[in-house]
Amino acid sequence: MSQVRGPFDEAPDSTATRLLPAISVMIGSALTLWPIIATVQILPPFGLLMLLGWRLTRNESLRVWAPLPLGLFDDLISGQPLGSAMVLWTLCFFMIDLIDQRVVYRDFWQDWLIAGGAIGFCLILGRLVASPLAAHVDTVLLLQVAISVLLFPLAARLCVLLAGDEEDA
Repeated sequence: MSQVRGPFDEAPDSTATRLLPAISVMIGSALTLWPIIATVQILPPFGLLMLLGWRLTRNESLRVWAPLPLGLFDDLISGQPLGSAMVLWTLCFFMIDLIDQRVVYRDFWQDWLIAGGAIGFCLILGRLVASPLAAHVDTVLLLQVAISVLLFPLAARLCVLLAGDEEDA
């Protein structure tokens, strides 16, 4: 028996609005497959940027367990050791949830700071997991962190536009 919706009840989410955040994160992870000829790989992790953009702009858009399958997809696409993005992205979600419990109100600058910390955390620990300590990739890693942190506002803006929130755009 179906329940009748009242005049002030929210409309139920459609399948497209529920799948859009996950699909955009998967497309962001797949962007690293684009063939780019470069001597130094400084391409930011677009999947992580989209995941953080969705979580920080629309916290109800992704479930708590969403980083696990999305991280698995990113690990399979990027070639990182299996489970590294799953663990690191989930830890970032837990960190953001902890901050949400402590802070009553956040503005965009705080979201950018939180995203910068999460991006640095994921990239630095991902480097420690994926490459030996003797590898000389620290300068490139810091450049990749800086570029990724600077691109976060673009990813957050894209998430807001995809969500269709004209008043937040």
